[in-house]
Amino acid sequence: MTTTDSPQEPAPQAISPQRSSLDDGKILWLIPEAWRLNLTSAPWVRRIIKSPFFNFAPTLLNLWIFVIIIIGAFVAPQIGNANLGIMFVWILWWVLLMMVMVPFLGRIWCQSCPLPSLGEWMQRKSIVGRTPDKEFLGLKKRWPKALSNMWLVNFIFLGLALFSGILTTRPWATGLLFLSIIVVDLIVAYVFRLRAFCLYLCPVGGFLGLFSNFATVEVRSKDKDICARHVPKECVVGSSTGYGCPWMQLPFSQTRNTYCGMCFECLRSCSYDNMMVQLRPPGTDLLVDEHRGLDEAYKGLIMLSCAILYSVVMMGPWGFIKDGANVLTWKAWAVYAGAFLLWALLVFPGIFWLVSAISRVLSKKAGEAQAPLKRFFVAYSYTLVPLGMMAWIAFSFGILLPNGSYVLSVISDPWNQGWNLFGTAGFAWQPFLTGLTPYLQILVMLGALLFSINIATKIAGQLFPSDSRRAVHSLIPVILFHMTAVAALLALFVG
Repeated sequence: MTTTDSPQEPAPQAISPQRSSLDDGKILWLIPEAWRLNLTSAPWVRRIIKSPFFNFAPTLLNLWIFVIIIIGAFVAPQIGNANLGIMFVWILWWVLLMMVMVPFLGRIWCQSCPLPSLGEWMQRKSIVGRTPDKEFLGLKKRWPKALSNMWLVNFIFLGLALFSGILTTRPWATGLLFLSIIVVDLIVAYVFRLRAFCLYLCPVGGFLGLFSNFATVEVRSKDKDICARHVPKECVVGSSTGYGCPWMQLPFSQTRNTYCGMCFECLRSCSYDNMMVQLRPPGTDLLVDEHRGLDEAYKGLIMLSCAILYSVVMMGPWGFIKDGANVLTWKAWAVYAGAFLLWALLVFPGIFWLVSAISRVLSKKAGEAQAPLKRFFVAYSYTLVPLGMMAWIAFSFGILLPNGSYVLSVISDPWNQGWNLFGTAGFAWQPFLTGLTPYLQILVMLGALLFSINIATKIAGQLFPSDSRRAVHSLIPVILFHMTAVAALLALFVG
């Protein structure tokens, strides 16, 4: 196994690592960026994480749940709020993903996601533990280099987003989506090497990867010198105790969470015990200037633009937009879909491109050649990650608190067959703390604005490490953009 499939495109011109006078070296002016706490220094933590059952047990549990969801999608009466798939996936799972797993644990869901597990078990010819046979099953072709980025993921995500009104209300659509993912993954796993589907095709993987740069955990090497001397690189190619990185990364030199699936195979494979899991301040990966690219910039813009649009659909007063999103008629949906794509792919990115252009003009110095506009656009796009992620968290409060009680009834009667497995089937729908929703949304969005401004200040310092005046000038339109986006979202959330 090699790592030539690593998902990266040629990076823009590298930004100087020199620290600007604008940057105090702290996240939110409080937490030192360099602070780390090695969780795996505790022997019992390391033993648990290195056990193959650490991945297998939650994956098996999730697989059992998803099988129930898929069966229920086709055998249960098609009532959304009485169906386990709709309530579990689009209420409970989504909220846990956005509020807990991604901001605190990065791509931890990827290591226990049941949908690609069948393909991975087929490749390995084993469902748990390292088999003596190191030869993987399948054709083991390399993923095309031209597609080794987030562009396909971006378009697949948008394609599914167009049908969110169907996916989140019709159980059969959710079941069909899961079945399709399983079938496509099995095909891709047989043809291509390792987790190609998760990296380049999974509709959820793109934003999980980008948002995981905000996460408070990371997998890194302990001693770079040991890694430099150690041949072969077991964290990559595997050993008798682990498979090596199935995400086609180089764990020994990893600097960002974007493509780390938190599977911990690198910890299991390294005979020097030179890999670790660390706690760290949130958002530190957003300051890493390696491999920043236009594909990731667009992913950040797509996620924020979709958060705004979904808030318009679900919380705005415009009934005709809701009718289009819910496919009341195919004509209404076609108009909605066209407007959706125009907004997400052209209008919103175009506004940010204009903001970047103004930033470039304001920071211009007479007699000096200007950096390319793409450099400003891409670098400042990473300031949208905390804003986009927290916009989805605020949006999720508006889903969970009014609708969360439905989950209690459907777990006792997942297929709407009159069962009462856990004694909660008769639990009546009851909104929970909905009076707090607007206050929570305001708090989250103000925190997002503060965090985004802090990250933007640091990135401006990277762009102009020796000229704080120009850095401040370049910041002005970016901060105004963030303030406008937050104001628009709060207007939709709380009126």
